[in-house]
Formats: sequence, structure tokens, C-alpha cells
Amino acid sequence: MPLTAAERAQFRRDGLIIRRRQATPDRTTPARDLIHIWYAQGYDPARLTEYTQRTFAPEHGSHPALLDLYTATGAADLATELLTDPAPVTTTQIQIRTPAGHGTQPVKTMHVDGVGCPHLDPAELRTFSLLVGVVLSPITHADGGALHYVPGGHHTMARWFATEWARGITDQVPPHLDTHTGTPLLADTGDVLLMHHLVPHAVGTNHTTTPRLMAYFRVSHTQHHTRRLEALRNPWLDYPTLAA
Repeated sequence: MPLTAAERAQFRRDGLIIRRRQATPDRTTPARDLIHIWYAQGYDPARLTEYTQRTFAPEHGSHPALLDLYTATGAADLATELLTDPAPVTTTQIQIRTPAGHGTQPVKTMHVDGVGCPHLDPAELRTFSLLVGVVLSPITHADGGALHYVPGGHHTMARWFATEWARGITDQVPPHLDTHTGTPLLADTGDVLLMHHLVPHAVGTNHTTTPRLMAYFRVSHTQHHTRRLEALRNPWLDYPTLAA
């Protein structure tokens, strides 16, 4: 189903939309099973920080069962509607929030991806245009390792990047957003999140007894790599149909 006028308006206002049950069980079950097998047999607890900063199950990033969550669920079509000309997506980021007590997993404070990351050169930009997330396990509690986002924060971030921020600054968000609790993403398996890259978000500790599973796809307009800095300051540069 194409984006509705209401969804387009919501994306402009909030910087995100959530499509409930967009991914059907015939797509989510193989992906979830693949991750569960890896978690039981291939997970190395000593690499928890590395997995959290980059991806869990790194050897499966291009597995068809995972890429199908983007290409075969309609998510790619929705991304194309928003960006008009997205670059191909060739890898999946798997994020697992492990239950508290199963190692010390880093908390992700409020940030936008690829800017001022603690594990990267502060002057380096690894930005993109649109984050697509597919929920692979129910998220029913805010303290269950849920992603917390700031609705409308893409406007705030664009102004900050344009007027106060410069390459090399290690702050990831303006001070007034640094302690913002955000709105938790409460969702069920198969729900799909489409979120503007500039929407600040955080991820806390999982206080439930089961791992929280998400598959993410970082989608870029084909010209994004030539204008990363400009795209930080103009939130609609990569979204030509929403720029008017």
C-alpha cells in the first residue's frame, strides 16, 4: 500500500512513520530463526560492545532472509516513495538488546547515526538518508530495550547542524536534547519503522528476560554521499517529493 497523504504529513512533522504488520510472518520468521540460531551458537559475549556499536551476527548481514525484510515486504517501495532515488541496500544491521545481567551492554545515549560517534573520528561522517527498522520481537515496555526517539527532532537537529555544530565537535546532539527521554517505540513483530536520519534517538537497558531483536537498513539517496554536510543542514535535500 502506498504512503497516504496523512503518512506523508506525519513524516514531515515527526520525521517518522510506523507501518503496523507491514512485514508478514513468512518474512519475519526465517529472519528471526536465523538470528536465534546465531545467538545460541555464534554469539561471543566478549564482543558485546563491538556488536552493539556495529551489528550483531555480522557474518549474516547479507543473508537473503534478512535482506528480504527490506526488499520483499514493501519497505523498499516505501523508501523509494520518500527518497525517489534510493541507492541499493546490500547489508542488514542486526541490533539485539540483551537482557540486563547478560553482560554489560553499552547504553546508546541520544544521537543521530554517523555523527560524532564515540568509536569514530569526530570529523568523519557516516550518514545516510532514511533508517528502516523491522521489528523481530515484541517491544511492549519502554524499559525493554526499546528505541526512544524525539518526534520532530529532525527540524531541531538541522538547525543545530546549520548554526552551532562543526566537524570535529564530539557532542552528538544539542545540550537540551542530551538528557531527553524520548518516545519509546512500542511495537510488535512485523511492524516497520521509517525514520528520517536526523531524528535523534537513544536505546536503553533491556530489563525484560528476553532479547529484543531489530533489523535495520540504512538507506541513502543516490546523491547523499556527495552532499553529506549539506544534508545535515537541509532535512529535505534527500527527499525531493517532500521538499515543497
